[in-house]
Amino acid sequence: RRWISLSDNVVGPSGQILPKPCVLDMDQCVWSPEMFELYDLPSDPIRGDLNGRGEGVIAVKSGSSVIRMFPGALKALQECHDVLIPAGMRLAVASSADTPRAVEIGSQAMRMLEVLPGVTLYEVLRMGWDDDDDGNLQIGRTPPLSSDKSRTHFPILKENTGIAYEDMLFYDDSLWSDHCAIVAKNCPGVTTYRTPKGLTDEAWRAGLKALSYPDRESHADNGLAWARARPWRADRQGPSED
Repeated sequence: RRWISLSDNVVGPSGQILPKPCVLDMDQCVWSPEMFELYDLPSDPIRGDLNGRGEGVIAVKSGSSVIRMFPGALKALQECHDVLIPAGMRLAVASSADTPRAVEIGSQAMRMLEVLPGVTLYEVLRMGWDDDDDGNLQIGRTPPLSSDKSRTHFPILKENTGIAYEDMLFYDDSLWSDHCAIVAKNCPGVTTYRTPKGLTDEAWRAGLKALSYPDRESHADNGLAWARARPWRADRQGPSED
């Protein structure tokens, strides 16, 4: 089945082309630490300032460790919630968490951490999807998933959503394995962007520009002008209905 139906051209408020989904890695990209380093399920929410948007759950404890989002990731997710998802973009996750316990810890953490007061990370990741099985969240490496996101996570996302690789943008820290390079090689068309320091605001905007300006060395020109100068290719098809 297909969960969403998007027009061929998903354009942001400034005219830039948006991914149809923006696919996120989690560990060391959206949040820290790595879930495989932890054992205890998240508890004891820590409240604080959500980037000037009010008070909410900024971190959760897992034993003696603290799980929290990178500041740039929080800012990006707030922008997704406020502007980009209403414009037609969707979010997805491709995370190869090492163990079932790591998946369980991450799953609970995303249901506790907040992007805005009263709005959890999980709720933002699910915005705009109308399925009931979290199919846009491909997390772990238990079959049918594996440690190779290009062979499992991305084909599953493509099959489930009907969205072509060329309409996907992928952020990954690529510290242990260069998932960005592997996905770019085995899933031709996916735009990838490495975040070795976590998803910073600079990396977030550079990735979006890389999708909008794939044929240019410099992405400094105005996004609206280039979106108009670069027509959406006629061979790009919308999601299949079968």
